[in-house]
Amino acid sequence: MSAAERLLAIIPARGGSKGLPGKNIRPFIGLPLIAHSILLAQSCAEVERVVVSTDAPEIADVARKFGAEVPFMRPAELAQDETPLWPVLRHALKEIESQDDRKFEFILLLDPTTPCRLPIDVAQAFHRLREKSSADGIIGISEPDFNPIWHSVIERNGWMVDLISEGSNYHRRQDVPVVYRVNGTLYIWRTEFMRRELLEWRKHGKHLMYEVADFSAISVDTKEEFERAELFVKTGMVRLPWLSEYGTSVQAN
Repeated sequence: MSAAERLLAIIPARGGSKGLPGKNIRPFIGLPLIAHSILLAQSCAEVERVVVSTDAPEIADVARKFGAEVPFMRPAELAQDETPLWPVLRHALKEIESQDDRKFEFILLLDPTTPCRLPIDVAQAFHRLREKSSADGIIGISEPDFNPIWHSVIERNGWMVDLISEGSNYHRRQDVPVVYRVNGTLYIWRTEFMRRELLEWRKHGKHLMYEVADFSAISVDTKEEFERAELFVKTGMVRLPWLSEYGTSVQAN
């Protein structure tokens, strides 16, 4: 990889989860949840450095055990329940580049609560972004098992109404435009865009979409989601290549 294509992987892992306490280091298929994102990043030849941004010493210890760098601890003001993720990433980039003589051109965000992504998805998404110089980033998306235009309703003044008004214009499900969801599997941005945009990314810039299967994009924020995602791995629907290296033989033959 040339100097103009350096890719930095950032794994944000706050210690104060309330929905499922300790989720980032909770065992998932025999390994701490965050370890799967670390091992995924290490499996990608495109990734030059893997850095975990955390405020929790116990998460930092686990991250280092699995080979990630924790060169700084996240400040408390960036580790609150209401803290947006974008300033956390900008802070991480600034901290890393203050210690590195060279600049990174790309940043890869790996949310540890989405453990079933695969190295090929990172490689293919990164290649697409590199080839499209006018794009600021590429975002992992998938087609959900229901179409919000067709199915989603809300209650208004006691009556059911369409969430999206144009939904009632379609009379056959097959005619409704395909809708995708941002699924949390991967986000890659040009760092020039990240330095330029101070507050957020979704209202600015030009982004490509990278589609993955929706069942492999499950986010594990609750005990039930943990169990469901583990079932996908145990039954062989999702095969995580690093499991065999750690003696975790849970997948179907």
